[in-house]
Amino acid sequence: MTVVRWNPWQEINTLQRQINHLFDEDMLPSAFVEKGLSRVPAAELQDTENAIHLKLELPGIEVKDLDVQVTEKAVYISGERKSATKTGNKDIIKSEFQYGKFERVIPLPTRIQNTNITADYKDGILHLTLPKAEEEKNKVVKVNLASVG
Repeated sequence: MTVVRWNPWQEINTLQRQINHLFDEDMLPSAFVEKGLSRVPAAELQDTENAIHLKLELPGIEVKDLDVQVTEKAVYISGERKSATKTGNKDIIKSEFQYGKFERVIPLPTRIQNTNITADYKDGILHLTLPKAEEEKNKVVKVNLASVG
């Protein structure tokens, strides 16, 4: 009988390959569909001097199927993507579209005035302009250096 020396790095490398395979682009969409997990809309935040601009990708969703609520610190969005085809349509060979309800909470980096929000929804992109609260704006304050020195 030969003695084989145990190498813990070998097991870690095997585990890493298995995890990478799990998150491989080809595996991920089907894994989500099989487990019934719905995707949340992709978001993009832009922080400017006076406001935070939030864009959400919501293709194929009608405005009446969206619910957007905003607090001073977060944006809550929920909705439903409804299937345009009848369930049980045997003509569809494969579909990776995600149907059903979703919800997402997006924390904001600064406090905002949630009473002055503007919204625009065009081509499946919801654009929210969230004006910053006055105390959160970058105010320039002159420092009195006369007493220093």
